Amino acid sequence: MTETRRGRPRTPLLSRESIVEATLKVIDAEGVAAVGMRSVARALGVDPKSLYNHVEGKDGLLDAVTEHVLTTLVLPERTGNTRKDLHAIADSFRDQALKHPQAAPLVLTRQLASPQALAPVNAVLQVLIDAGAGHEEAVHMLRMLLATLIGTLLREVSADFGDDRAETLRTSGLDALAATAEHLARFDRAAEYEYTVDLAVTAVLQRIDLRGRLGP
Repeated sequence: MTETRRGRPRTPLLSRESIVEATLKVIDAEGVAAVGMRSVARALGVDPKSLYNHVEGKDGLLDAVTEHVLTTLVLPERTGNTRKDLHAIADSFRDQALKHPQAAPLVLTRQLASPQALAPVNAVLQVLIDAGAGHEEAVHMLRMLLATLIGTLLREVSADFGDDRAETLRTSGLDALAATAEHLARFDRAAEYEYTVDLAVTAVLQRIDLRGRLGP
């Protein structure tokens, strides 16, 4: 949608949504480090100053993208099964994050305040607390699960493996690498994701169970 003025070039109508979309394009193409008022304005074809009517500088751009990632995440219905519920939330986050994987790490670093953006965080904490985790430990577990999930997602989209790597590992002269070369050189993205999430959730459940038996 554009604004037309006689004798002047068309200028795109700005909105928070269009700015978020342009910021995501910059992130997808060049990474988070490339985000700035000038780079986003260039993607939109507008003067950088016009963005300040909608966001407060670079931090505002990054917060807007983070909020978009979290508010567009579709939270699954609770089943009452802690393992299934945590895995389902992870699956929903993965589905959303894979659309713009380079933007996913922002969730770890941006501190948002809107209830809509914090809904996924609340959902995970509620599952953990209902399973028996104390409030402080639930926060530690949330942060561990989120860091693990984002780490495996970034590996999923950037992994580069092949048979030539296996040969390099086999002939490396390092015993453990040579013995596991076949497995190190192979990377099944879906299988790695499932294994990682299952391992992280299992660790959480075992920790909660242990705390319950031994006490604080």
